[in-house]
Amino acid sequence: MVTIRRWWDHKGLQIGLLALVVGSAWILRQTQGALVLETYQAITRPLEMLQSGPTPEERLRDARILELQTRIVDLESQKTKLQDLLGYVEKEPLASRPIPARVVGRSADQWWQQVTLNRGANAGIQEGFIVKAEGGLVGLVESVTPNTSRVLLISDLKSQVGVSVSRTAAKGVLRGDSSAEAVLEFYEKVPNVKVGDLVSTSTYSQKFPSGLAVGRIKSLDLKKLPASVAKIELFPPIRSLDWVAVYPKLENQELEIQKSVNQVPQKSKSILQKNP
Repeated sequence: MVTIRRWWDHKGLQIGLLALVVGSAWILRQTQGALVLETYQAITRPLEMLQSGPTPEERLRDARILELQTRIVDLESQKTKLQDLLGYVEKEPLASRPIPARVVGRSADQWWQQVTLNRGANAGIQEGFIVKAEGGLVGLVESVTPNTSRVLLISDLKSQVGVSVSRTAAKGVLRGDSSAEAVLEFYEKVPNVKVGDLVSTSTYSQKFPSGLAVGRIKSLDLKKLPASVAKIELFPPIRSLDWVAVYPKLENQELEIQKSVNQVPQKSKSILQKNP
């Protein structure tokens, strides 16, 4: 009896473990692991709830909130831009007050060539009207429908604008470069200009009134043939146009003054011939 007890004390733990292993194997075979799987899920489910992301309902709710927040930010931005534009418009004389319009069309392959505005002939816009934005000249109305207008941008390769350097009155032609920069070809071989000089429309321009801001000289090539050229950094945000102001085509007042001055000698001559 004592021998059996000693043997049990020595081998009992091993037998118990062996029985546990065999019993577990038998249970797994009978239940195909369902019990173990349920036990594992019961233990790990709280941890998964802590570590996993939001539920589908929570993700839907968060998406709606983000959508509303985005719309609010966009509306606030549009409100600010429109208020700035309307404030700018109201400062203009009533006779030459521009028509506010928004860019509603722009194709990727013609991004720097043209834009479509949401106002047209019904709002009083006509071909040849001038388009400006914050920063200065944007372009010219090229065609009009009752409710839309197509604008040729000054960044278009075929755009040509007569401009003048404000500091020295050096003149030339500004040509679009399909980018936020343009090329200025001077009339003079060696113009009196330097990097940083401001550029605006000149009295020689046939399409635009003088004095409209365009940009500043970014770089110079005074050895270019047949005439010197400059790279112009455009002031208006051509890349991201939104709200613009459309102006009727106005005559250059300076040109009118020059015409009047040129007519004075002829009038004086006629008077002298009549009254020697």
